Amino acid sequence: MLAAMNPLFDVLSDASRRHILALLAAEGELCVCELVAALDDIQPKVSRHLAILREAGWVAARREGAWMFYRLAALPGWGEQVIAALLQGAVPAAELNKSRKRLTRFEGRPLRTSEETT
Repeated sequence: MLAAMNPLFDVLSDASRRHILALLAAEGELCVCELVAALDDIQPKVSRHLAILREAGWVAARREGAWMFYRLAALPGWGEQVIAALLQGAVPAAELNKSRKRLTRFEGRPLRTSEETT
């Protein structure tokens, strides 16, 4: 039981990963470039956080052409409660709103032709 919880604490111990989860919950599906713009961070760091989230089962990814899109994975009830808590203040609303504003101003957003998760 304790071993199964370690990824939870590892995932949630980082503010950037919490922020990514909150953005995905608020926006649905985002590509790496959109997350880089929203977080105002560098691509290698965002990609590394996404890899950790994916390995831990928090996010799912799908490839569409050259783009890799990420969304929240199907989570158990307790996972959905964690995500809800992130949106209710565990990620400060001001930070989340600032990221969402940067995202709306980002002109390089890729077009999506599919919404299927792989």
